[in-house]
Amino acid sequence: MTIRKLVIRSMRKNIKMYYLYFFAMIFSISLYFIFSTLQNDQMVVQLVQASMNFSTAFQVAGILLILITIVFTMYATSIFIRRRSQEIGLYQLIGLSKAWVARVLIMEHTILGLGALLSGLFVGTLLSRFFLLLFINLLGLEDTIGLTFSGQALLQTIAVFTCLLVVTSIQIIWTVYRSTLLQLFKANHQHDSIVKRSSLVSALLGVTGVGLIAFGYYMSTFIVEQADLLLFLLLIVLSSTILGTYLIFHTTISWILSVFRKKKNGNLGLYNSLSVAPLMHRMKGHANSLTIITVLSAMTITMISLSYSLYYSTETDVRLAMPFDFAVENMQEEAALIASALEDEEITFNQFQLEAIRFDGTWVEQELGGNNRNRAFLLFSAEQMVQAGLDVERPEEGEAIYYNTRAIIEGVETSFPKDVQFTSVNETNAITVSEFQLENVMNYRFYGEQLLVSEDTFQTVRNSMQEDESKEWLTFEVFQLVDTDQSATASAIFSEHMESDAYITDFYTAYEESLQTFGLLIFIAGILGFVFILSTGSILYFKQMTEAEQEKNHYRTLRQLGFQVNDMMKGIIRKQLFVFLIPLGIGLIHAAFALNVGSVLIAASMLTPIIISMVAYILIYLTFAALTIQYYKRIVLSSL
Repeated sequence: MTIRKLVIRSMRKNIKMYYLYFFAMIFSISLYFIFSTLQNDQMVVQLVQASMNFSTAFQVAGILLILITIVFTMYATSIFIRRRSQEIGLYQLIGLSKAWVARVLIMEHTILGLGALLSGLFVGTLLSRFFLLLFINLLGLEDTIGLTFSGQALLQTIAVFTCLLVVTSIQIIWTVYRSTLLQLFKANHQHDSIVKRSSLVSALLGVTGVGLIAFGYYMSTFIVEQADLLLFLLLIVLSSTILGTYLIFHTTISWILSVFRKKKNGNLGLYNSLSVAPLMHRMKGHANSLTIITVLSAMTITMISLSYSLYYSTETDVRLAMPFDFAVENMQEEAALIASALEDEEITFNQFQLEAIRFDGTWVEQELGGNNRNRAFLLFSAEQMVQAGLDVERPEEGEAIYYNTRAIIEGVETSFPKDVQFTSVNETNAITVSEFQLENVMNYRFYGEQLLVSEDTFQTVRNSMQEDESKEWLTFEVFQLVDTDQSATASAIFSEHMESDAYITDFYTAYEESLQTFGLLIFIAGILGFVFILSTGSILYFKQMTEAEQEKNHYRTLRQLGFQVNDMMKGIIRKQLFVFLIPLGIGLIHAAFALNVGSVLIAASMLTPIIISMVAYILIYLTFAALTIQYYKRIVLSSL
């Protein structure tokens, strides 16, 4: 038999082991080709380069995609080599050299890889248009773009595939040459030995794992407050949480299972024998993979949920930062021209004139009586804001409400009350700031910390001040559009009457810029998230496929003793629920604390996008659990 025939026969025989691996490679290659196609499409680049660094973003995403694909492929290759270890050993036993065996395996992987490459390119070409339309829709653009086949994207994809093939070939050669015949024949029958520890040591290590995770969660609450120590705190949180997760799987759960077995006095019964016992013997090997899957799950859920939350709440967040569609400061002539142009275009709007005071002041902590920081402040009247259409609370006389949508991000202390000191005609006066609101009463582009007071307090402060270099009386002209469908036209009119260096923007422009930025973010996060979940789910599936094959003789014995398939499957399902749900549950908890830290980026509610993201992730993840259970059922049915 020639090598070519042997390779074809071997691939046909092992096709059931390769189908999901083949699908995963096609999916990864397709996504990378789509990324490269969009990255190299000049029309798309020219469309968005004015507002974001599109090319760099896709290059970073492409690198991450390559790394994920390489790691996943190497892990899957190691599992397949282990499953075929006896076949490799037989080849060597009959006198074939290790070089010959390595060459056959590399040929198989090359043929499989070429098939995945061609299929991936074909699928990627078909789906490129769909992803382009999705991308344009996420960015809120209406331009019609024709996507052409990219030769540069093809070359990049082939280069990535070649690197992947070289890496797996080196892995195959290394595995074949370093393995002895004894190791090859025992590879499928090796189980992790139960670690013998005293109950006290196991308990201490188990509690330590939980404690490290709790410590990481606790330290994450300081990340927002201690912005200067961001990198240091992130390293502490990540290292503590990852180490704690590893100990949870390696020791804590093993200790709990050991305690459970002792209470049963060894009488585990059928269900526990098919679930608890295999886990105890394999927990050491499971610890590494389950830790990686838990961390990757947490990262994926956090990445997708946060990016979707930013995109989902874009309009709300921008509106909180820019309550008026247009606003200009001491520009009455320009405001009149804008109003006239809007009327000429038959755009309905409401225009209001607001008085304000900009002054230099000092935050003063009431408890300590010491200076906090000097700032410029903008003082507004609550009654005037209500007349302009804002729903704001009227402060008590002599008090103010502090408005700032970026206070938490900028690390501003938001505990109140505290005073704002300023100089008046004869003495130093102060306004007591009674509370804080995570929104603005004037568009954020204007300089100064925004304070809202009652009309009486506003006039009192104004009368007590004399206009000098540190104080300025201002008049804001603000506009609110009645028909938001005319926002694009109105925004163009506003921009025409503003100088290019005025650093003044309108609500619609700010909204479009944010929508494009977060649209790109969620597009990249969504595709990377799919690759992450595909990789983690496939790794678990491959690992459980291997264990099912190794335990086939056990299932044959149980069926010969008269046990029913349905009874055996109940124990197997318990095991799979543990293997899949425990990492998922811990990953969800990790993600919840990470999202709590990330919530400072978003003023609006994150609950809806987080729930949607988590539900979508859980459904896709559990699909692999269902596939694994079905595979086990086929193994049990075929055991006799």
